[in-house]
Amino acid sequence: MSDGNGKHGGYPDLAAVRGDDDVIQPFMLERTGVRGRLVRAGPMVDAILTRHAYPAPVAQLLGEALALAGLMSGMMKYDGLFTLQMVGDGPVKMLVADFSSDGAVRGYADFDAERVAALNLDDSAPNAEVIKLLGQGRLAYTVDHQGAKDRYQGIVELNGATLAECMHHYFQQSEQVVSSIQLTCGRLTEGDGTQRWRAGGLMLQRLPGEAGERTVEDPDEDWRRSVILMSSVTQTEMVRPDLTAHELLFRLFHEEGVRVYDTWPLKDQCRCSRERVETVLMQMDRDELGEMKTEDGVVEVTCQYCSTVYRFDDAQLNALHDTDGDSDHGQSGTA
Repeated sequence: MSDGNGKHGGYPDLAAVRGDDDVIQPFMLERTGVRGRLVRAGPMVDAILTRHAYPAPVAQLLGEALALAGLMSGMMKYDGLFTLQMVGDGPVKMLVADFSSDGAVRGYADFDAERVAALNLDDSAPNAEVIKLLGQGRLAYTVDHQGAKDRYQGIVELNGATLAECMHHYFQQSEQVVSSIQLTCGRLTEGDGTQRWRAGGLMLQRLPGEAGERTVEDPDEDWRRSVILMSSVTQTEMVRPDLTAHELLFRLFHEEGVRVYDTWPLKDQCRCSRERVETVLMQMDRDELGEMKTEDGVVEVTCQYCSTVYRFDDAQLNALHDTDGDSDHGQSGTA
């Protein structure tokens, strides 16, 4: 990512200035009643993208998806899991980002590396090119409430050059709440030359029945002005480590009167565990497990989200089946 002059920013050591990194910051514009959320992702998104070591265009798309999932999960009251998934017929077959209600974040992408490389995309572009990477496909989000039988789900076709444009299409087609959104993800250069991934997202929503301090004959004018103010933000401003969330919101909306609420902290944390993998393996019969063995005779299961590898030798596999009564449930899964 570059600064306003097209040059990579030479920022100081991020550790000294990242006080409000990895948070969802809710806010309201008091004079109009417009509500919003700001996502700032630094160490969390850098850890996820660096660990995966995806090609830059894929990493950028995943980073934007993580920021988007933060914005959307922040607008819902839930106790459980929020999952954002995109599938398509392009070089990127699937991309997943999920947030737990306690702020644990993870994500991964499934893609054809040769097809991605053949696109020859400019990895310094301000936004990932959705149509080129995902092709024709759909975006879906799911809210799994802990202990609930039913899940809430929204689905929309991928229809836009960028992920933000796809979401604008979604809000126009599927939601009753008027919304506008900005997303970005890129690499910033620290003072010592180290490059780190950062992502950001900004969303405004006009809720039905919400009114601010100012009463106007045409409430649409307040909304249009708020969106214009939001649109003035640059991609670099959204992720600058030396610009706090409060400073950014004041810079954009000080004339509207910004009220900020408690932040929701985010963390890079996968939910996989050896116990979960064991549960999956117990559902498989011995023939299936035999087909999974590597040359050295062990079964390896790799978590798609965090790349942790779980290894099981014959003794451990036998113990699992002995514990399960050597039953055959016939289905497998992933960590």
